[in-house]
Amino acid sequence: MKILLLGSGGREHAIARALVADPAVDGLVVAPGNPGTARIARNVTVDITDPAAVAGLALAETVDLVVVGPEAPLVAGVADAVRAAGIHVFGPSAAAARLEGSKAFAKEIMAAAGVPTAMARVCTTLDEVRDALESFGAPHVVKDDGLAAGKGVIVTDDFAEALAHADRCLDRPDEPRVVVEDHLDGPEVSLFCLCDGEDVVALAPAQDFKRALDGGQGPNTGGMGAYSPLPWAEPGLTEEVLERVARPVVREMAARGTPFVGVLYCGLALTSRGLRVVEFNVRFGDPETQVVLARLQTPLAGLLDAAARGALATAEEPRWSHGAAVTVVLASEGYPGPVSDGREISGVAEAESLDGVHVIHAGTRMDDDGRLVSAGGRVLCVVGEGDDVPQARERAYRGVGAIHCEGAHHRHDIASGIGD
Repeated sequence: MKILLLGSGGREHAIARALVADPAVDGLVVAPGNPGTARIARNVTVDITDPAAVAGLALAETVDLVVVGPEAPLVAGVADAVRAAGIHVFGPSAAAARLEGSKAFAKEIMAAAGVPTAMARVCTTLDEVRDALESFGAPHVVKDDGLAAGKGVIVTDDFAEALAHADRCLDRPDEPRVVVEDHLDGPEVSLFCLCDGEDVVALAPAQDFKRALDGGQGPNTGGMGAYSPLPWAEPGLTEEVLERVARPVVREMAARGTPFVGVLYCGLALTSRGLRVVEFNVRFGDPETQVVLARLQTPLAGLLDAAARGALATAEEPRWSHGAAVTVVLASEGYPGPVSDGREISGVAEAESLDGVHVIHAGTRMDDDGRLVSAGGRVLCVVGEGDDVPQARERAYRGVGAIHCEGAHHRHDIASGIGD
């Protein structure tokens, strides 16, 4: 099987590692990829948000399957163009990708499917936002309706800060909307569900760490670390999510004539009132993918291909290692705000020489002198694997300690206290 994987971040490097480990994969092309994917696959250049360009590349490369990593190409309709070209694709249509592209649409689908979630109001003016904030009370939750690279949400006790965030989200010409929600308490869980338009298969749960600083402080980010499995989670959690969330949503999408094929990322809160959906994404999450796929023993390509072909019912059931994985994100100075690219990175080989450690490239590139340098907010994800979460965590942080990038920062409390 020859596969074209779209994307250039840590998620795509982690997916690429899993794909090339599958004996059924005899060719992997990554567009545009990064220095990490270049070591294990062939990188090519293409505008991944251009549906015609991606479909043309897939035809030229004679691939059997296209796997779409990021959300932007999905919302742009890349999966539609590839399917129209007669090539199987793992990723939802533009219509189905609205589950992530519009939080208001996701709320509509959840209401129709009877999925438990937070009470919310869709607002188009600051006056409406102000009324909603006063109605729900603190902590205030304000979400940009559209795509925001994981940084469109604010949770704060400060009314003025919440209102200012809403004002920034509304300050755009293309249908400005924000969603104001009632705050959900309890720990959060990420669960990836593979969908073929009818059937759903769940992967292993994970937990990520969104805030930039230790102790859950600082601004929201795309994610500063993650771990799997979750020793504290109830044994029936995955099945509950399938029955109450994923399957009802897939049925509702099919009933509307927009079958969902791809990853339904269920962001969940285990509240004092029970399970609630925080958000949906329509692709693998980052950095949770790095730990979930590190534990997956079933060949990934077979699962993705089965979903793309509408054949999940006959696919091999996912099998998992008995151990654990922890990833720690090394971020550029200033992240999640403006960052300076081009900082030299050293020590990656030393980190990967350590027992149970591998390094995922996220925001990196090779400069004109052949040096590995930073090229984005989240630079590297250091993954530790071990018999349990504490051992995996210790290995991940040893790997972090071997790497140097001027000004880079990371959290020191990823998966701390889990299983100790």
